[in-house]
Amino acid sequence: MPSAHGHGKEGRATAELEAAAAVYPPSSFKPPKVYEKDRRRAVLVVDMVEDFVYGVLRCERMVPKIPNVAAVLDASRASGVPVVYCNDSHKPSDFELNRWEAHAMRGTKGAQVIPELAPRKGDHVVPKSTYSSFQATELDDVLRGLYGGRGANTLVIAGVTTDCCVRHTAADAFFRRYETEVVEDGVEAFSEVQHRVGLQYVRYWYLCGVTGSRDLVRRLR
Repeated sequence: MPSAHGHGKEGRATAELEAAAAVYPPSSFKPPKVYEKDRRRAVLVVDMVEDFVYGVLRCERMVPKIPNVAAVLDASRASGVPVVYCNDSHKPSDFELNRWEAHAMRGTKGAQVIPELAPRKGDHVVPKSTYSSFQATELDDVLRGLYGGRGANTLVIAGVTTDCCVRHTAADAFFRRYETEVVEDGVEAFSEVQHRVGLQYVRYWYLCGVTGSRDLVRRLR
């Protein structure tokens, strides 16, 4: 029977996108609501380093979105919202390198934040060795120490990839009682299906909002 979407790559891509749209019903999503009366945000920039944007594991789809992330960072700094960079910084012994080729090796250019989003004075930089920005890092301590020791309670996440490091960071944030907001046009994955399913997954499981950069900038001002 012929495909309803036609033949070839275009037809398959359309079918995949329609399938992805139905993975998690939007009616089941629950937006962040626990801290509505006392939001204390921090922005997490996940893996926006050379090797993930321009290097060996590059996500070329992320490049057009870099200005969106920059706009969120500028608005955050101007409003006193802390910015935290969570960067892969691998040693040769890291277990993850059994799955992926060597990338973001500590001390190399590939592990440096891309120049367009370079950290500024007052920003925090947290190295990590696997997908989650919390796993075996000092991130939770950094976040708890913000706002004069009251701590952040809502994490705005941008970076790569939607279905891996962003997703795992959102999961560990939820387990630690943080709410999250993912910048919809400030994250990406290696394919549109991976990106869309990644966004749906965090919205379904983790009290996570998905918001465009322009809306976030307005909120942060």
